[in-house]
Amino acid sequence: MKSQGVRANFGVVVSVRGSVVDVRFERRLPPIHSVLRAGDAGGIVIEVLSQRDAHCVRGIALTPTQGLARGMEVEDTGGPLKAPVGKGIRSRMFDVFGNTIDREAALTDVEWRSVHRTPPPLTQRSTKSEIFETGIKVIDVLVPLERGGKSGLFGGAGVGKTVLLTEMIHNMVGHHDGISIFCGIGERSREGEELYRDMKEAGVLPNMVMVFGQMNEPPGSRFRVGHAALTMAEYFRDDEHRDVLLLIDNIFRFIQAGSEISGLMGQMPSRLGYQPTMGTELAGLEERIANTDTGAITSIQAVYVPADDFTDPAAVHAFSHLSASIVLSRKRAGEGLFPAIDPLQSSSRMATPGIVGQRHYGLAQEIRRTLALYADLKDIIAMLGLEQLSPEDRNVVARARRLERFLTQPFFTTKQFTGLEGKLVSLKDALDGCERILHDEFKECPESALYMIGTIDEAKWKSKAQPKGDSVPVPHES
Repeated sequence: MKSQGVRANFGVVVSVRGSVVDVRFERRLPPIHSVLRAGDAGGIVIEVLSQRDAHCVRGIALTPTQGLARGMEVEDTGGPLKAPVGKGIRSRMFDVFGNTIDREAALTDVEWRSVHRTPPPLTQRSTKSEIFETGIKVIDVLVPLERGGKSGLFGGAGVGKTVLLTEMIHNMVGHHDGISIFCGIGERSREGEELYRDMKEAGVLPNMVMVFGQMNEPPGSRFRVGHAALTMAEYFRDDEHRDVLLLIDNIFRFIQAGSEISGLMGQMPSRLGYQPTMGTELAGLEERIANTDTGAITSIQAVYVPADDFTDPAAVHAFSHLSASIVLSRKRAGEGLFPAIDPLQSSSRMATPGIVGQRHYGLAQEIRRTLALYADLKDIIAMLGLEQLSPEDRNVVARARRLERFLTQPFFTTKQFTGLEGKLVSLKDALDGCERILHDEFKECPESALYMIGTIDEAKWKSKAQPKGDSVPVPHES
C-alpha cells in the first residue's frame, strides 16, 4: 500500500462498532463516498458516509470487519466505489466491487466507472410511450409494461416474485435485442446460482450480466450493489445505444440495507423504524432508470411486502416510482392460479386507449368488471349456493371462472416442478382468447380445459379428452 509514496493519504482507525468505522486523518480529509482500504492487502473496504470534524470521518464497511482494530493503518484510495463497464462484462457474474464470482477467466476489455452518477437530464429523456410485451397473458392484457419504464412485482414471502422475474428473463432474452442485467440485492445465493446455471443452459448468457450482493453480506455491500448494476446498465444505454432490461430482486432489501446503515450511523429512525432518508435514497436509485434518445433501461423490480401490508412505508414509497404495479396474491397462489397475479389490485398507467388501443382497453375493462362482479358474488355463493343466483349472474360467474383459468400459464422456468411445457403467448392471441370467453364461446367447455394452457385453441382438444361435468362447479373459496 505504501508504494504510492508521499501522495498517498493514510489514516488510523479510531473506533470499530460492528460495520461502523471511525478513521482519523491528519493530512487530508477524504470526501464523502471515498473508499478506504485497511487490513491485509487492503481486504477490508470502508466507504466514507460522514465527516465528523476536521480530522475524523465515519464510514460503513462494505466487507466483514473481522481483524480490524484500533490503531490500524487505513489508506484513502482517492476515489469512490467503481464498477467495471465494457464489452468484457457480458455473460459474467459480479459482486459489488466488480470482482468476478463465476470462476471463469480474468476480466478483459473493461474500464472502471464510479457507481455514483446523476440521472439523465430531462432534455435527454424520451417522451414516447411504448408497450413492452412479456409473453405472459395476464400481464400483457391487464397490466401492460412500459418500454423504458419501471414495473414492480409486489408480494409477501413465497408467492412467486422470483419465479415471475426469471420467467420474464427467459421470455425476453430470446426475442429482445438488448442486454439483460440481473441485480440480486440481499437475496439467497441459491437463487443466483440456479439462475446462472439456467441461463447458461438456455444459451442466453452472452447477452446477460449478473450482479449480486447476497443476504449474508454487510448492509453497505447490499446497499451499493444496485448502484453498481445501474452503472453497467447506463454504459450499455449511453455508450452502446442498446436497450437494457434491468431486473432487480429485491428492491425492499435495498431499503432494508439503508435502514440498517442509518441505524448503525446513529440516525433517529422515522415511521415504523425506517430511515428518515428512505425517500431520497430510493429516488436516487430509481431516477437513474430512464428512457433516453439513445436507448432505454426497462426495469422490473420485485418488491417484498412485509406481512402482506401494502400500507408499509417501503411499499408506499416504491409504488410512487412505478408505471405498472403487479400485485401477487397469496389467496390466488393457494388456489393454484399461477402466476398468482391479482387482476383487481394490479394496475398500469399504460392501460389507456391512447396507448394500447380502443379494443385492448375495452377488453381489459370488461375482464376487470366481470372479475369484480364475481368477487362480489362469492359471499352469496358461499352462503346460499350457486342455484340462488339469477341466470344472468350465473353467466357472469361462468365467464369469470373461465377467464381466471385462461389467465394461468405454464412457465418455462417451472417445468421441472410441474412437468408442463412452458408457453409464450402473443398479445394478439391473449386478447383473442379473452374476447371469445367473454362472448360465451366456451360456455359448454369444462373449466379445467382452460387451466394452464397457452392459446385458447388448446382448450378445444383438451376438452375432448376430458369428461364434461357441470359447466360451473360451486367455487371452493370461502
